[in-house]
Amino acid sequence: MPVPPALEPYVASLVSYDVTLPGPGTHRGLPSTALTFVLPVDEPLDVAWAGDPGSRTVAWSSVSGLHTAPAVIRHTGTQRGVQVALTPLGARALLGLPAADLAGRLLTLDDLGRLAPTLRHLPERLAGTPAGDREALVATVLTALTDRLRRGDPVELRPELGRALALLTRGVPVAATADDVGYSRRHLGTLVRAETGLSPKKLHRLGRFERSRSLLGRRPLAEVAVRCGYADQAHLAREWRDLAGCPPSTWIAEELPFVQDLPAAQEGS
Repeated sequence: MPVPPALEPYVASLVSYDVTLPGPGTHRGLPSTALTFVLPVDEPLDVAWAGDPGSRTVAWSSVSGLHTAPAVIRHTGTQRGVQVALTPLGARALLGLPAADLAGRLLTLDDLGRLAPTLRHLPERLAGTPAGDREALVATVLTALTDRLRRGDPVELRPELGRALALLTRGVPVAATADDVGYSRRHLGTLVRAETGLSPKKLHRLGRFERSRSLLGRRPLAEVAVRCGYADQAHLAREWRDLAGCPPSTWIAEELPFVQDLPAAQEGS
């Protein structure tokens, strides 16, 4: 659903998902410029960082901070629920702590404890809500939280930092971002790490990667590389292996099977 205006500073997207596959399997959760808040329905979410079985959680809620490695989601063939992409400001406003405290972590609402008391009963409420109304329920609960913020002390970022985060997540290079907001690269790095838990360079990488993901299957890989600021197609492929754990063509085959008939989408992978 469209993000309600009251939530726009805090929520990048709010999506209800309902997927039925032929049988059990795994889904690749890719790094993003947003924190991920998932509320599964019918069965708990089984997720871990790829290659790190000790990080595995199986629960009715999942909160993952910014990260530069893929996650592995195990499923029985059916995946239903609501997924919310939170901005760094949204972490402060809705979860009660800076995104830096969540970087590289997989948590549940129970782990957050007193920091998110209004959200703790949301999984139970969602389970009893018809599929068509789930997004609206989550949006209503999150909007109520922001209403309380407006009545109390507002949660804000200094304007220069907010602009810097926006530029980096759009894939603008670090030096250009620092020049735009009038910070030295060192000072920019200090502020961005304190807020997000990632360096400006890593956030820029995520922004460029995220943009490339939106173009895969729609444009030839060489064109995607140029449009997203990679040196060449080989550079794009290396970044995908590093951040996604697979080359672009593998992700296309896994997630976008209908584009396998488009030769341009498969070139040179």
